[in-house]
Amino acid sequence: MKKTLQGIVVSIKTKETPVVEITRTTTHPLYKKLLKRSKKYKVAVGEFSLHIGDEVSIVPTRPISKTKYFKIHSVVKKIQEVHA
Repeated sequence: MKKTLQGIVVSIKTKETPVVEITRTTTHPLYKKLLKRSKKYKVAVGEFSLHIGDEVSIVPTRPISKTKYFKIHSVVKKIQEVHA
């Protein structure tokens, strides 16, 4: 089974390629302090409709383009839309 990652949609400037930020915590090898590390991935959207702030689950796939090699597996939590 492929490893799934959970992250938050931070950009949807292009229709077919949202950007998902994955945040993980690691421990410093010497000082044992918890550190936050984050990385942004461009993902293939498929049939999902996304908004900034949605929490999604992504899985690795074959390279779709030069920088896109993940696809969305599921939407974990939708963000509430605010009508102004």
